[in-house]
Amino acid sequence: MPEYKQFPLADTAEGLTEADIIAWQVKPGDKVTVNQIVVEVETAKAAVELPIPWAGVVTELLVEPGQTVEVGAPILTIDVDPDGKAAPAPAAAPVAEEPAEEEMKPLVGYGSKAVVTQRRARKGAAPAAPAAAPVAVAPQPAVTPQPKGGYVPLAKPPVRKLAKDLGVDLHALTGSADGGVITRDDVRAAANGSTAPAATVSTVSDSDSGYDPATRERRVPIKGVRKATAAAMVQSAYTAPHVTEFLTIDVTPMMEFREKLKKSREFAGVKVTPLTFAAKAVCLAAKRTPDVNAVWDEAAQEIVYKDYVHLGIAAATPRGLVVPKVRDADSMSLKELAIALTELTDVAREGKTTPAAMLGGTITITNVGVFGVDTGTPIINPGESAILCLGAIKDTPWVVDGEIKVRKVLQLSLSFDHRVVDGQQGSEFLADVGALLADPAVAITY
Repeated sequence: MPEYKQFPLADTAEGLTEADIIAWQVKPGDKVTVNQIVVEVETAKAAVELPIPWAGVVTELLVEPGQTVEVGAPILTIDVDPDGKAAPAPAAAPVAEEPAEEEMKPLVGYGSKAVVTQRRARKGAAPAAPAAAPVAVAPQPAVTPQPKGGYVPLAKPPVRKLAKDLGVDLHALTGSADGGVITRDDVRAAANGSTAPAATVSTVSDSDSGYDPATRERRVPIKGVRKATAAAMVQSAYTAPHVTEFLTIDVTPMMEFREKLKKSREFAGVKVTPLTFAAKAVCLAAKRTPDVNAVWDEAAQEIVYKDYVHLGIAAATPRGLVVPKVRDADSMSLKELAIALTELTDVAREGKTTPAAMLGGTITITNVGVFGVDTGTPIINPGESAILCLGAIKDTPWVVDGEIKVRKVLQLSLSFDHRVVDGQQGSEFLADVGALLADPAVAITY
């Protein structure tokens, strides 16, 4: 006989309490194998693919894409004995045993945790009863609750989510699409105080056009990576006293050296960019000015100096800004750095950066030059004390040996935490980075 288990939203091991369901990789009726990816979710740090710890047949998806789910809540039901080969269960209600330890080891965020959702108790509330052992349940028939008058609103999941975000009751709407299906315009119109689709609403406003500006606005819930980034930037900006310094340098020798490397046999197939040289320069300069690679520990009232460089690289992705790290970048050769940076940026653009890859950085580089921007005043990542900004490399008139020539010129900016880094140390570090980029041969003196 069938044996059903419910698959819970995993704790992805970075202390998060919830995640948004992005996309299902399976549907009811699909056969799945152990460790097969079944769903993609977005946490406050990154998009994560979750594998399932059992083999069997998917019987029910319990959550729609776009919904926010608490860690531990069931999101999928699976029949782990679709062929009925398992021994018959006793007459009492069957209890789902947790997967064996060796079966669960390859998965992220699983272990002895029960698959029962636990909410944090409010202040003053009585302590919650201990969580019971997870119970195997057969999937229930899909019963749609019958609201007022028995009306069941017809709307697709994205439209239902929009209605939830805007506080619109779908039961009060009549859809304008074929068959009475409720559309986004219907929901937006209701949110603006009308029962007609937004596209047909014409209201009197203060503008000369007589058109309601709200019908030309778009609201997006603040969550996931964007929410986490915003919180981190506010914390950093209002906790660490920022100082930003600037330096403009002639990087013509660096660009010429780059062309030589691209033609060399050792660097064949390796992507060497200005960011590669900047990463190497930061690692070398940090050894001479270790303050920029330190961090202020407010709780312990200590400055913690790091004898390693976990280099953060700010990357723009479809889901927002992420800062994955190159671990022990200071121990890598230029070629190794180039390969590591290529892999890191490719994974980030695909939205596949893991939460663990974004933890524990010591200093960061952000490259606004790829957008054609000259420079910026970046905000320091929490837990670090400095961030270097690379601007665009442009052909610029430059004085060389008393003559004006066209050279490849780059602007650098360095933001640092003035509690940890004094003006002298910040200036020395920025000057060192500039010297290394202006003439890569200087590296042999470090």
